[in-house]
Amino acid sequence: MGNSLKAILAFVPSNKCQKYLLEDLEEMPVDKMVDLSGRQMRRLPLHICSFRELVKLYLSDNNLNHLPPELEQLQNLQILALDFNNFKALPLVVCTLKQLCILYLGNNKLCSLPLELRLLQNLKTLWIESNCLQYLPEVVCELSLLKTLHAGSNALRTLPPQLQCLQELRTIWLSGNLLSEFPPVLLDMPFLEVIDVDRNSIQFFPSLAHLPGLKLVIYDHNPCRNAPKVAKGVRRVGRWSEETPEPRKRSGAVIEITLDEKPLLPPATKSEPE
Repeated sequence: MGNSLKAILAFVPSNKCQKYLLEDLEEMPVDKMVDLSGRQMRRLPLHICSFRELVKLYLSDNNLNHLPPELEQLQNLQILALDFNNFKALPLVVCTLKQLCILYLGNNKLCSLPLELRLLQNLKTLWIESNCLQYLPEVVCELSLLKTLHAGSNALRTLPPQLQCLQELRTIWLSGNLLSEFPPVLLDMPFLEVIDVDRNSIQFFPSLAHLPGLKLVIYDHNPCRNAPKVAKGVRRVGRWSEETPEPRKRSGAVIEITLDEKPLLPPATKSEPE
């Protein structure tokens, strides 16, 4: 079916048109998954909300800016993908889906998140990258089981101190923001395993050697004058990552690092970490 025809039919409420849009998806799929990504939909076909045992719903890469209240019927939903749409606000009906474990909200137009998000206490993975967030909503800090937070490519300048309450958090992606200093709260999160602050404006990195859980730190493309110190075995990705930033001796001579050397330019393209 052509994309333009799909986009037109998405506006037509008749059952016949909706079934045509769903390509005869009339019964609950055996794998309990529905993927309607890339169909240029502007409204969600209500028929989907009748699949009450649905576990995975992918609505990525459409033109959605709202969701019907009937979505609340999908109380078994664990994965919901709403990335690459036109949401300016997260529909509150999403916050009624209390079994959600993974929520993709990237590449929308979100400037905030509702307080009702705290109801999603089973959420373990939250993707909010490439939105319009100037601060990390504090409600995120109430998602006690959160393990992965992807907040890259926003306009974040700092992180709330309440973030350290997320003791299950293991991975945090913050690349492509406006951080001018390494977020102090991350220094109080010894359970973190992956920290990505690539492509920010950080000029100095404190030591991360005291973080026992750390496995990887990505700090490339910052105007930094030092590399973060890390414990043995921790991988660093960035300038001076393969050497110590401290002055060192070679054949009796002291070799000093030039502090006013310009940082490496970012490559033309860089894929986001998964």
